[in-house]
Amino acid sequence: MTEVFNTPSKVIITCNKRLSPYLQEEVKSLGFEIKRAFNTGVELFLSVNDCIKLNLNLRTASQVLYELKSFRANDPKELYDNLVKIAWEDIIPFDGYFSVTSTVHNETITTPLFANVKVKDAIVDRIKDKKGVRPDSGPDYHKCVIHLHWMEERAEIFLDTSGETLAKHGYRKHPGKAPMLEALATSTIMATKWDGKSPFINPMCGSGTLAIEAALLAQKRMPGLQRMNYSFMHFIGYDEEVFFEERRQIKDIADKTILPQIVASDISDQAIEIAKMNARTAGVEHLITFEICDFADTTVPQEPGVIMFNPEYGERLGTHSKLEVTYKRIGDFLKQECKGYRGYVFTGNPELAKKIGLKASRRFEFFNGKLDCRLLQYELYDGSKDN
Repeated sequence: MTEVFNTPSKVIITCNKRLSPYLQEEVKSLGFEIKRAFNTGVELFLSVNDCIKLNLNLRTASQVLYELKSFRANDPKELYDNLVKIAWEDIIPFDGYFSVTSTVHNETITTPLFANVKVKDAIVDRIKDKKGVRPDSGPDYHKCVIHLHWMEERAEIFLDTSGETLAKHGYRKHPGKAPMLEALATSTIMATKWDGKSPFINPMCGSGTLAIEAALLAQKRMPGLQRMNYSFMHFIGYDEEVFFEERRQIKDIADKTILPQIVASDISDQAIEIAKMNARTAGVEHLITFEICDFADTTVPQEPGVIMFNPEYGERLGTHSKLEVTYKRIGDFLKQECKGYRGYVFTGNPELAKKIGLKASRRFEFFNGKLDCRLLQYELYDGSKDN
């Protein structure tokens, strides 16, 4: 019997590029020891029951992967021969459903889909041999998910304990135009070192992701409160009491007495409508003041805090001259109306960023999808010093 829920093994938590420092911060705050950190994740040594805690608490992660076995495989036959030796009948229910994902760089494989089929065949053949019945498989991630990581001649096979990505936090039923991924939004707020108590102002808020993530962070409301299905629930040996106990704990951690002033504005009434619906689903609508207005008319409370813009980057042709004016106006607004605040502009366009006309005190590197982006920090001195 392969008892994965109580047996520690190598665990890889993946994240999008450049989010690793924020993921490390989260993992350490949960009391786990990091064995190794790299550009797209961290490595730990834990059981699947420990992975349950990670899945419910992490905001910046993508997947939590638990290693079953690593081995040499030069070609698809060797891959299959190693995989068919694993006691899959002790891991995946014979009447269950599983899907396979993979990251493959091996000269004998031209498409990862072929590698996926080999993994699927090995699992099905093994279970059919032992139980006389074959489990169902397909492309959906709502039940058991198996992940293959195959680089040159080294292969690793993992249980993907997450299934659907953790980078989406489950409240965004209405994404709106060009939304920022929730894991990225959280990371940018973590980069600002916002204290969760002072005002957080988000002009040009779009579908509201930054403001919603700020509210969730402030009240310590974990992503697991939004989600009731993970891949780990579908493997043999799952004890639902472990999940419900962890869920009870994250409910208890949430602090509804923390009520920072969070203001989100947008000139589009449709964007604000979408943002309100998303905030309602996330359970934080009451924490955010939504305003339909030009960004320059956004309410800025006197008590200083953090103000963050995520304006358009203008990848499309012909939008530049209009956006140059917008970026200049953002700079003017920060300088004139936000004294004492720390100002932030998230952008994928360095040329437009120059139009802000303020000197950035720090630059944080991020990717938004494949786009190389910067979060620019501006110290907006109150009177005594002058920008």
